[in-house]
Amino acid sequence: MSLSKTAMSAVDRSWLRMDSPTNPMMISAVLIFDQPISIKRLKRTLNERFLCFRRFRQRVIHEGERVYWQDDPLFDIDNHIHRIALPGEGDKAELQALTSDLGSTALDTRRPLWHIHYIDNYDGGCALLIRIHHCIADGISLVRVLLSLTDKTPETKLSHIVSTAPPSQPETGGSLHRFTQRVLDSGQTALEQGRLFLDSLRREPDYPIKMATTAGNIAMDVIKLGAARFEPKTGLRSPLSGRKQVAWAEPLSLAEVKLCARALKGTANDVLLCAAAGALQRHFRETGEHIPECGIRVAVPFNLRPLNQPIETLGNQFGLVLVCLPVEVNCPLMRFRQVQENMNRLKRSYQAQVTYSLLDLFGRGPDILERRALALLSNKASAVLTNVPGPKEAVYLAGAKLVQPMFWVPQSGNIGIGMSIFSYAGTVQFGITIDRAIKADPNAVMGYFRDSFAELRDAALQRNEPTTVQTAS
Repeated sequence: MSLSKTAMSAVDRSWLRMDSPTNPMMISAVLIFDQPISIKRLKRTLNERFLCFRRFRQRVIHEGERVYWQDDPLFDIDNHIHRIALPGEGDKAELQALTSDLGSTALDTRRPLWHIHYIDNYDGGCALLIRIHHCIADGISLVRVLLSLTDKTPETKLSHIVSTAPPSQPETGGSLHRFTQRVLDSGQTALEQGRLFLDSLRREPDYPIKMATTAGNIAMDVIKLGAARFEPKTGLRSPLSGRKQVAWAEPLSLAEVKLCARALKGTANDVLLCAAAGALQRHFRETGEHIPECGIRVAVPFNLRPLNQPIETLGNQFGLVLVCLPVEVNCPLMRFRQVQENMNRLKRSYQAQVTYSLLDLFGRGPDILERRALALLSNKASAVLTNVPGPKEAVYLAGAKLVQPMFWVPQSGNIGIGMSIFSYAGTVQFGITIDRAIKADPNAVMGYFRDSFAELRDAALQRNEPTTVQTAS
């Protein structure tokens, strides 16, 4: 029987080809719950809310230089759910060790590229360790998909399970038919774009000038990205071993983060990036390493998909921006102002759109071109940092309350550090994954992050306290 197949998009193909022995392209999540979850109920939920996305039932196939998604004829959910218990005391250290080990292990390419480990009896409840390949979708989309498995109350409302795989639609016609269809589609798109341009011209006579200005700004951002200096040589950029170390901190209070941001007339994101910069500065000091005088850069994913729209299709729709963290600045308030200025400048740029377009371009070209471009770009950042907003209230999966969620995106090229910030139910979760070849203690960095935030918060609140005049006695 001939199985239907769908061509993989160029951007998704770029992420597939970024896989390497030292950096598997997996998005990982650890979800900790307050009570055990019935495996039967978990499978029901996955069948109804997860597998409704056809991509999770499809495997990747290669035909020469072409890459396709194809329905897995032997798909079985039991191939993707593994139930285990932690050894020893089964505590946080053991869960971090398991997460580190699986984060260093590639997914089975013979099957759809996702896997869930159900961890029994963790801290009086259970935990889910989830790995999904980046070529399926970007981290922000996958976080939203995973959160769609949850409910706002412990009562789960699942309907009768039906097959969620839509009927296979075989490809119609041959190459001539497909070429003709592409030409017609392109012509229709061109007519639509022409109509929109004329409408804009009628509404705004200076529209061509604005468009030319935007094009010039985009071209300038392309030049800036290519001409950006390479990262300074520090211990954060050692040759990679491919073995990961994962750790996460006790959560911060989101209310405290927002209070600090208001006191400094900035955003919560500025505060957390400043805390990350302070944590890395402390790492340099504790290890006796010279602190780079021009700071270090982190690659930050920038979502290009509207957050107020439901996710109907998967895939990667994001760009990357390079954010400079001023690790050389000692004063926490001055460090915050520098982070804020850097972020405001990036918000006005087109860097995210430029990097998305580059990923699309690389995915259409030969593998060697992508790898050379990836090596060039990865030399311009020391780490990847994500900051994703989550639900404001606690959520439940199959009746169990989610008490602590953590997510990590993969690092590409020769980048060996990934930092993750995730807000959830009035808390801010912070985690890190570090290649073992990099001389940094992930648990120590977690402590530095909390200390750095406390230092900034205290300085911000002290600055805004009313001053009293003291007289000499």
